[in-house]
Amino acid sequence: MNSNNRQIDMLNGGLFKKMLFFAIPIGCSNILQQLFNSADAAVVGQFAGKEALAAVGANGAIVSLLVNLFAGMSVGVNVVLANYIGSKNNEKIKELINSIIPLGFVVGMLIGTFGILISRFMHRITSTPSDVIELAILYLRIYFVAMPFILIYNYGGAVLRSRGDTKRPLIALFIGGIINIVLNLILVIQFKMGVVGVAVATVISNVFSSFIVMYYLKNEVEPFCIDINSFKLKSPQIKKVVRIGLPAGIQGAVFSISNISIQSTINSFGSLVMAGSAAAINFENIVYYMASAFASTAVTFVSQNFAAKKFDRCRKIFLECMIMSVVASMAGGILFFIFSKEILGLITKDMDVMVEATRRIQIVTIPIFIAAFYEVPGGALRGMGKSAIPAIIVLFGTCIFRLVWVSTVCMYFHRVEIAYMIYPISWTVTAIITFIVYFKVIKKAYVES
Repeated sequence: MNSNNRQIDMLNGGLFKKMLFFAIPIGCSNILQQLFNSADAAVVGQFAGKEALAAVGANGAIVSLLVNLFAGMSVGVNVVLANYIGSKNNEKIKELINSIIPLGFVVGMLIGTFGILISRFMHRITSTPSDVIELAILYLRIYFVAMPFILIYNYGGAVLRSRGDTKRPLIALFIGGIINIVLNLILVIQFKMGVVGVAVATVISNVFSSFIVMYYLKNEVEPFCIDINSFKLKSPQIKKVVRIGLPAGIQGAVFSISNISIQSTINSFGSLVMAGSAAAINFENIVYYMASAFASTAVTFVSQNFAAKKFDRCRKIFLECMIMSVVASMAGGILFFIFSKEILGLITKDMDVMVEATRRIQIVTIPIFIAAFYEVPGGALRGMGKSAIPAIIVLFGTCIFRLVWVSTVCMYFHRVEIAYMIYPISWTVTAIITFIVYFKVIKKAYVES
């Protein structure tokens, strides 16, 4: 199959089937990434003990912050390129691609170095218990080594997705994930490396995934192929990427900051609750990715059609993505609840840990479909270039609201159920605000454009 066969015509013809086949690889990529993280938890949980599992879990919110920040920044690449594709501006496409890849590597190096230096501080502010803090710090410092390669994968994948190719980023991630699992088993079981083993395996797998994406881009057709001799760190197109991607990245980051605050509260209940929460989060994130995959789909499809001034198609894209997102995440939450015992048994045999994990699944995982009601309209707004709006809403609807909850309600009612309840409550508040703002914005934007 040549490169042109991989491109999806987002401007003409039916939408439902195209968006479904576009979203499935995105959802699978995110789910596979989470499953590979679950493999980390499963291996250390089964072969290194609950302290090692708690140490890996203690990094969950921090790692999520980094992943969400980078994924948000890659949204800017996706939107700007999709816009150029919609307006058929090949010169700017070429310029942006040869600027964003080297920029990603340099930024990744800076973030990785800084992260290694502040790893202990990050675990101190999250109140990681003394019996697991050293293992947790060690895992995080090794993980930060992967930062440049994670950014290259995200930016390279965004380039491919902007033209409708969601399959090859999935292939790159799948190969890296298989390498991760194999190395987990070898380093933890054979060489008894425990937390260090799963961290090293994660770094190596990300290196392979980034190299595969770079190989794809090197062999793309013009104007989508990279040319190492044309790499440059400065470009006028970068400003547009930052204008759209930075708010999305900040949204993901502040979203995770609030989760770190909640994680700190969860940590206060001890390593048993931490281990149970860590086990449940692996599957909770899978359901969330089912919802967010269609938000990512809305970003790209709306961006191309908005640039082409096909506003009726933009409305249809929003509606169909909304329906698919809610149905997929609702079904996922229910299935994980029904089969929670069997699924959790893959990670741990400790019954006390399973009880704690089930408690989180009941309160957080089942209602996670509510998140679709702010993710999809937020994605549609970003596709229109209105990236700051959903970021501001999430800042108030999740981050600030959750921080207030943790510092007031959780302090007064010191129970883990109360900490978990903030998730569905904040999703509902954020969804209501986002829906109201979305319809006001599109009414004005479609007329002005």
